[in-house]
Parts: sequence; C-alpha cells; structure tokens
Amino acid sequence: MIGGIIYRYRCGIAWRDVPEVFGPWQTIWTWHRRLAGDGTWERILQRLLARADAAGIIDWAVSVDSTIVRAHQHATNTTRHTGGSVELHESFDRAA
Repeated sequence: MIGGIIYRYRCGIAWRDVPEVFGPWQTIWTWHRRLAGDGTWERILQRLLARADAAGIIDWAVSVDSTIVRAHQHATNTTRHTGGSVELHESFDRAA
C-alpha cells in the first residue's frame, strides 16, 4: 500500500491511475486517508526530519522562483468582465 501511495504522489497521477501492481486504487486511497486522518504521516515526517537534521543532511535554505510557478487560468479570484449584461447597460446609457 505504501508503495502505491508513494508512486501516486511521485508521478502526480489520479488515484484511479495507480498501476494494478500496487493493488486496487480504492484500497490504496483508503489506507492513505486512514494514515492521514490519524496523524501517522505527520509522525513519520517529523521523525525522518529529526533524524536527518541530527545527522546534518538537511539544508534548510529555501529558494522559490516564481517564473516556474504555473497557475490555471481559473485560479484567480479577480472579477473579469466578459461583456454580457455589462455591455448591454453601457450601450443603453450611450443611446440615451
């Protein structure tokens, strides 16, 4: 199950696309939800980070380059006027 969960996140695929070699995708998803819900993943991460930090193998420097960050065209929350009723009101005002 863990191999299927890791594969899914590493490849960035949908749960339904996890290869059958890992078992039914529904079972993999269920295990992931259970482990996430009871905090198991968080505990694993904290222990791994603590061991890696103690061994000095973590570089805590972070660099973000916004030129490679992509957003979907609908990701914005700004209003976009596409015509429609706004255009009709403007046309009516100009005609009067």
